[in-house]
Amino acid sequence: MKDKIPIKKRSTKSGLPPGALIHIGEKKVELAKINILDYDEIQFEEKEAKTVEECFPFKDTPTITWINIDGLHQVDIIEKIGKNFDFHPLLLEDILNTEQRPKIEDFDTHIYLVLKMLYYDDKTNEINSEQVSIIFGQNYVISFQEKEVDVFNPIRERIRTGKGRIRKMGADHLAYSLIDAIVDGYFIILEKLGENIEDVEEKMMANPTPETLHAIHRLKRKMISLRKSVWPLREVVNALERSDSSLIQDNTRIYLKDVYDHTIQVIDTVETFRDMLSGMLDVYLSSISNKMNEIMKVLTIIATIFIPLTFIAGVYGMNFENMPELKWQWGYPVLWSVMIIIGISMLAYFRKKKWL
Repeated sequence: MKDKIPIKKRSTKSGLPPGALIHIGEKKVELAKINILDYDEIQFEEKEAKTVEECFPFKDTPTITWINIDGLHQVDIIEKIGKNFDFHPLLLEDILNTEQRPKIEDFDTHIYLVLKMLYYDDKTNEINSEQVSIIFGQNYVISFQEKEVDVFNPIRERIRTGKGRIRKMGADHLAYSLIDAIVDGYFIILEKLGENIEDVEEKMMANPTPETLHAIHRLKRKMISLRKSVWPLREVVNALERSDSSLIQDNTRIYLKDVYDHTIQVIDTVETFRDMLSGMLDVYLSSISNKMNEIMKVLTIIATIFIPLTFIAGVYGMNFENMPELKWQWGYPVLWSVMIIIGISMLAYFRKKKWL
């Protein structure tokens, strides 16, 4: 089964004005799920909202509010959130378009981030990608996911239990925590890919086959997909760290620098794996070429040995009456002896030259 490049259709937006809200991508959940966490250093409240209107009172509360929405196909939810929090229509359009490149946009009162969340499916042995949009303001963070995944669960648990600094910090620190969780997920992907590369390398060195070549190409495709998600992320984190926005506190910039360092580590590892796969492809082609050369060498040696034998057999197969050896009673065994001696002598010569 051949790998296919996922291409999302955008023809439905053709001719529509900018800011038209249409979901582009796969419908990954039946109903959108809205989860609200509201907290400060002292108190904490968590609930699952049945309607989007339940999120509106948290806009101007002094506490920090995290609104997470799983499922983007219900456009009316995104539209109502945008109107209540005064988000630009183009921002909402980007949220619904799930083929966005990781990026950052500063709207003064809030900052918009697009990231790619990657997680490994052990059943299919594939890397699954999901777009995550994060908007954070002075006292709120709103995250949009295509479907519910457990990457953010450790952050929720820290908020519930009050462990760490997260409940003592602002919305910018919560946004950092979400970014950090996504970047940490890349290291898990890289560990899995590293194991796969080692397995393919061992098989290639033992016995390169067409299946090995297909495995190398599949890994190269995965590295291309991973690289497309990681390289823009470096720019996003760097821009966020260097931003002069009042929404980002100085004590959060230190953490953002740490995420930037992790992003660089991921990029370095991705480039290393890409070089390894390119080298493995060269080794595979060299191995196949060497194997073919060995086969051709054996066939050439066999043909070379039989050339003089074929010549002798051809000469004595002409059956002229005046050929003296034809009626000699020892002619047949002598001819066989000569041919065997020639063959053994040539084999001995080839071994001496280390051609065998």
